[in-house]
Amino acid sequence: MKIHKSSASLQKALLPFLEDCKSIGFVPTMGALHKGHISLVEQACQENECVVVSIFVNPTQFNNSNDLDKYPRTLEGDVALLKKVSGNIFVFFPNAAELYKENIVSKKYNFEGIENEMEGKHRAGHFDGVGTVLDLLFRTVKPNRAYFGEKDFQQLQIVKKLVEIEKLPVEIIGSPIIRENSGLAMSSRNKRLNKQELEEAALIYKTLSEVKGKFKTSTISELNKMVETEFISNSLLELEYFEIAAVNTLKTASTKNKNTSYRAFIAAFIGGVRLIDNIALN
Repeated sequence: MKIHKSSASLQKALLPFLEDCKSIGFVPTMGALHKGHISLVEQACQENECVVVSIFVNPTQFNNSNDLDKYPRTLEGDVALLKKVSGNIFVFFPNAAELYKENIVSKKYNFEGIENEMEGKHRAGHFDGVGTVLDLLFRTVKPNRAYFGEKDFQQLQIVKKLVEIEKLPVEIIGSPIIRENSGLAMSSRNKRLNKQELEEAALIYKTLSEVKGKFKTSTISELNKMVETEFISNSLLELEYFEIAAVNTLKTASTKNKNTSYRAFIAAFIGGVRLIDNIALN
């Protein structure tokens, strides 16, 4: 498995597949791979002749420089995991200067308001950074399909809008959240948690599951109060936000409407690490 550090090297390796019109799958990551990432790679390998896995910690999507500095970087372990997957896999490991061509700044996007909800309220410029780096990666890799986990559900909707805006010929595929035995959504950030924090962080999924179970019979106001109470009673977890939103707009809902699909979203801190999760409600 060769690691390609330059766009030219990767594109040369992919050229035979492009010339033969063979499908290319793409799994963009920031590394520190876990079973969630690997499930995406396995799906991509099943559905395409070859798969590119990018490993790049994108500086333009971090509004907190401390978070960027502490983001886990585990290339050797990542490659070892990928070698266990059956398929024709290429690893793309560029640095920022290679990918951004010395102009490491974000483009400004209008994602029809989705960028202003939830994560957008708390991470200024985050989705401009996500859109910018994915546009660069899509144009480099030229995939037929790209795979994203639903843990970052808002990001998944942003990527679908990006493809429309930039008129990119790539199919965006979302895949279910992969969880620990405790229910905690798998995340690269989990590697920064100690044993007690990992156990306590399971409250996030437990709370979402309770919300799902009570969604039909409770008002959104009642559910909001329930979640606040759950987190206030836990000394390690700090709730940043809990929102129930309509899937099609991601706008925060205060009442339930018929024929509308909803999801519940949580962002919380534990041990200085920010975790997010979500669940379909109906």
